[in-house]
Amino acid sequence: MAVLNMYPSGDLDELDDPGSVVCRAYRHRHFGDVRRSSAGDACLPEFCDYDHRFGDCFQAVFAFLLLLQVAVLPDSPRWLVAHGRNEEGARILAQLEGHDSMDHPDVVEKLKEIEVSLEQESAGGPFRYAELIQGGPLGNLRRMCLCAGVNIMQQFTGANMINYLAPVVYQNTMGLSRNLSLILGGCTAVTFMFASFIPLWTIDRYGRRVLLMISSAGLSVCFILTAVLLSTDSKSAAYGATAMVFLFQIFLGVGFLPIPWLYPAEISTTRIRARGSSISSLSNWISTFIVVQITPPAIANIGWRVFVIFAIFNALWIPIVYVFFPETKGLELEDVDHIFEKGGITGGVWGSKGGRTVERRRIVWDVIAREDEMKQLGP
Repeated sequence: MAVLNMYPSGDLDELDDPGSVVCRAYRHRHFGDVRRSSAGDACLPEFCDYDHRFGDCFQAVFAFLLLLQVAVLPDSPRWLVAHGRNEEGARILAQLEGHDSMDHPDVVEKLKEIEVSLEQESAGGPFRYAELIQGGPLGNLRRMCLCAGVNIMQQFTGANMINYLAPVVYQNTMGLSRNLSLILGGCTAVTFMFASFIPLWTIDRYGRRVLLMISSAGLSVCFILTAVLLSTDSKSAAYGATAMVFLFQIFLGVGFLPIPWLYPAEISTTRIRARGSSISSLSNWISTFIVVQITPPAIANIGWRVFVIFAIFNALWIPIVYVFFPETKGLELEDVDHIFEKGGITGGVWGSKGGRTVERRRIVWDVIAREDEMKQLGP
């Protein structure tokens, strides 16, 4: 999962739309979620006599297909250059840029930028884990907090209360029958899959911050309305609350579905990016475990009031994103090193228009400085 986060948004950042590429990858992942839940539900005693293990074993077929797909993926240009394979790196760059020749000016320029970035990255010597908690202009600790924070926030939107436990939610908070709850759970997963198409057209147009805040606001409103409807304890209100859960899935698809998987690779410097993505995945799955474990007893004890708790969390995410999350749309991997140079409590996010704290292609300045230095040194 950590590699999937980094590969399109970081290792192949030469793509024009890395955000939508990651969203496409997770769209297929959610198609897999629908397939998994459908296979599992279809094997329940309520619907058929098949052994439930068929639903689990069936997934191994797709794992094997994934293994075949990985075999033909190219190494990233950055990794190739870092390991002294510059010619191969230039060839991959030319393919990504759509040029026939490795000597094309765009390819040569990008190769120089990668080389300069790698020089800067290796200037501190071998990597030390203590670097992850360093402050200063580079702001590594701030980056790690954002990597973990955005994934913790995703889980405490209540997303996996719905996606993992939808039948339990429908049956125990809305009073629907077991069979109807299972069917609605499958329909909820399908809605989730279709909602994953939305970021394909929005994530690289409107940016990460705006979509996260819109998503948070929509999720909060949906859960508030769900709680209000369920508090009336009527059958018609339960159906209305069901509609709010489906709308919740759409707002989840707008922002908090894809961005927490994309953002850590975009906010981390090249030196710590692999660790940042690993920490983000760890935070996500720990938070998933916590939410999935506490939700059933919470529903059993406080019923519809559990929606109020998650609605409050969602409302809190809006100011947090606005104040602390810099915009990464359009930035290249080499630009990210400079994203917190303005300093301050918010890392310059609060005082920057749209949260954009660094200009795009900031690395060009470093390339020019390096060339000037080499000219001064002479032949």
